[in-house]
Amino acid sequence: MNAERQLLQPGERLDDLLTHDLKIIQSSEVFSFSLDAVLLARFAGVPPRGRILDLCTGNGVIPMLLTTRTAATIDGVEIQPRLADMASRSVKFNRLNDRIHIIEGDLREWKPEGELYDAVTVNPPYLPVASGDRKENIHQAMARHEIGCKLEDVVAACARSVKAGGKVAMVHRPSRMADMIDLMRRYRIEPKRIRFVHPRKDAEANMILIEGTRDGRPEVRLLPPLIVYEEDGEYTQELLAVFYGQAAELPDFKRTNGRTPAVKRNREGEEKRS
Repeated sequence: MNAERQLLQPGERLDDLLTHDLKIIQSSEVFSFSLDAVLLARFAGVPPRGRILDLCTGNGVIPMLLTTRTAATIDGVEIQPRLADMASRSVKFNRLNDRIHIIEGDLREWKPEGELYDAVTVNPPYLPVASGDRKENIHQAMARHEIGCKLEDVVAACARSVKAGGKVAMVHRPSRMADMIDLMRRYRIEPKRIRFVHPRKDAEANMILIEGTRDGRPEVRLLPPLIVYEEDGEYTQELLAVFYGQAAELPDFKRTNGRTPAVKRNREGEEKRS
C-alpha cells in the first residue's frame, strides 16, 4: 500500500486491468481508457517478437495489454506530458521497463530511430475540432477531438513508422470509414481486415476496427460483427473473455485455404456447413 501511495499523485488512482495482474494509473481529471482501447489491443495483429509502436498511447493501456500477447518491445508515443508521465509510472509499477518505452512527443513531427516497426497500433481522437461538446479540460478535449492531430496526420505517422509488410491497426468511428480507407491507401497501407463493433445485435455499429498491411496487395476481409451486450444488458461471452484475459486476442475467423466452407447434406437432406 505504501508503494502505491508513493506511486500516485493527487487525484490519481490505481485500477486493475483484470488480466495478468496488470494495474494502470488513471485519474478523473484526464481521459481514462475505454472499451475501444481494449478491443484494439486484442484485435491488432502483432509479431511474436520484434518492435511495436503505439501512437496516441494515452496512459499506456494498449502497450501494457499487448505484453500479454507478444514478447516484442513496445514504444508508446504520447503528446500530453501528464499522460506520458502516468503511462511511464504504470510501466514502472508493472515492472515492464524492459518491454515498454513511453516517449513524450508529437506524432506529427516524431520519426522512429533506427529500424522501422513490425506493427503499429493507434486509437486516435475521433471528433473534428468543430464538432461535439468540447470539454473545458484540455486533457479530455485532446483525447476526444482532433486538436493535436488530424486523421491524416495519424495515418502518415503510421506509414513512415512501419516496415514493408508490417501491420497497422486502428479503431475509430464507422462514420470515418471512407476517410480511413482512402487515407490508408494514399499512404500505401492496404486495408486487410475490418470488424464492426455493435452495442447490441439490433443496433448499428458504433466502432470500427481496421487493420492494413504496408505495401500489401488489395484484398480486404469483412469479419463477423462483434456484439458488446446481450439482450439482458450483460456483456457477451466474447467480451467477457477479452476483459478477463481468457482470450488474448479476438478470433480472426480464418478459413482453410481461404475457401468458403463446403455445403454438406445430412440424412434428411438438410444443408449443413462444415
